[in-house]
Amino acid sequence: MTLQPYILFALSVALMLLLMPKLLPLLKKMKFGQTIYNLGPQAHQKKQGTPNMGGILIGGITVIVTVLAGVYMAVKGQVDYPFFSLKNPLFALLVCAVGSMAIGFADDFIKDVKKRHDGLSPIQKLLGQLVVGAVFSVYCYYFVGSDVILPFTGKTWDMGIFYVPVMTVLVMFMTNSANLQDGVDGILSTVTACGMVAFGLIATLMGGNEIVAACCFALCGACVGFLRFNAHPARIFMGDTGSMFIGGVMVAVAMLTKTEFLLLLICFTCVMSSVSVMLQTTYFKITKKRYGQGRRIFKMSPIHHHFELCGMKEVQVVAMYFAVTLVLSAVAVLSVIKFF
Repeated sequence: MTLQPYILFALSVALMLLLMPKLLPLLKKMKFGQTIYNLGPQAHQKKQGTPNMGGILIGGITVIVTVLAGVYMAVKGQVDYPFFSLKNPLFALLVCAVGSMAIGFADDFIKDVKKRHDGLSPIQKLLGQLVVGAVFSVYCYYFVGSDVILPFTGKTWDMGIFYVPVMTVLVMFMTNSANLQDGVDGILSTVTACGMVAFGLIATLMGGNEIVAACCFALCGACVGFLRFNAHPARIFMGDTGSMFIGGVMVAVAMLTKTEFLLLLICFTCVMSSVSVMLQTTYFKITKKRYGQGRRIFKMSPIHHHFELCGMKEVQVVAMYFAVTLVLSAVAVLSVIKFF
């Protein structure tokens, strides 16, 4: 019997719906509340104190379901490598995803439990992400290969030794991009659920990526279940714990399937969150130096806050991001159809 994607999806959803009602009161009792900064949109101020760190369940459920799927496939002989083997991508995938989640958890813990609002310093975050990215990139270099698929061409590009440093930076970039995306109720959960279906289909159709596909559908289910509590008005936030886990999974799946370029399509909204911040910061510094007063491209960055300040409601922003991700995810699947 083949382990069907809908089984993994349903199991993740069920676990989230079962466990989150038990976690919510605990987080409230321990006062694990989100700190809302005054610099954000005024409509967000009422969210002050909403329980945070719900990403613990997103990560935990995804890992548990993926590991169970990996064990099942190994027992049934559905993979051509031993379970406890470096050829098994499961453990490398967990290093990237859980390693990223650990950095986010440390940041959330310092901010929400220790009540030190700055959390981890930027240097501490980047160093942690550098280590996770470097370890995972070296693994992929030796066990996946240094070539990446060029969408729409049916060809690959071998990056050689440059693969490791470039992919290390990519891991850092995508982890932070997912973190920046998580600023509106339900937005990251929604685009992740959609994007993971696309990556899951790609991994399944390409063959040889059964465990990677299992992780995609498990995360999709966890995010759909989480939306029951995170959709506007959110009763809980995933925090850096969840967003960095999601970023780690996104980039790990792309690297394990050699579809790094598809991050530009499937994770377009996450990428644009980072790009908007970089553009805003750079333009502000340049204009401040030239004119003595900094100017802005957007009313606020990341760009989803710009849309809010332009008059869009949170649910409208989420719907727009979902539509964009859905269309671009379909394009992404079609772009590598020659490799199926």
